[in-house]
Amino acid sequence: MTKAAKQTPTETHSTGRRGTWLWAALLVPLAVLVIAIAVSVTQEIPTLELGSSAPAFALPTTNGELITLSEVIADGDALLYFSMGPGCDGCFIQIPEIADPLADLGIRLVPIMVDPSSVVEPQARRFGIETPILIDSDRSVSEAYDMVGIYGHSDRPSHSFALVDSNARIKWIRHYAEMFVPFEALWEHIEDEAL
Repeated sequence: MTKAAKQTPTETHSTGRRGTWLWAALLVPLAVLVIAIAVSVTQEIPTLELGSSAPAFALPTTNGELITLSEVIADGDALLYFSMGPGCDGCFIQIPEIADPLADLGIRLVPIMVDPSSVVEPQARRFGIETPILIDSDRSVSEAYDMVGIYGHSDRPSHSFALVDSNARIKWIRHYAEMFVPFEALWEHIEDEAL
């Protein structure tokens, strides 16, 4: 019998050990990935207390204006929408999805992104967005509202909302793992949790 047709016990043991190491090399990274996902999904999400004062701000917009929190809430409640921005089409599609229905309910939508206006504005134009987007380039406002570091985005917001009333009080905060929330679902959450 040839060597190829018959393995000695030593050769079989060596092949089995090599197979074990191969499985370990594949399973260990997979286990690390599963643990990382579990930790990010179950992470404790920081948030401002409901009813607390909303952090004041003055931010430039994609159209060159400077907008303050006082101006945003002058005519009623405002929904601040903190998103990942460029690189996330759903983040831009979200704006026209909810801007008009919210306006019909007397709530102003205020999108906030951290990338420079020169990057955000062409993306907004691509989606036909006319709503000015506030630019928080130093992330100070996003951090003041506890919007950075959610769902694995360590340097920017993910897809989060803060409802601020006309008295500059936080009425509702919600973070979404999804990069797009249909208006009906968003409004249901606001009604159930804030109104």
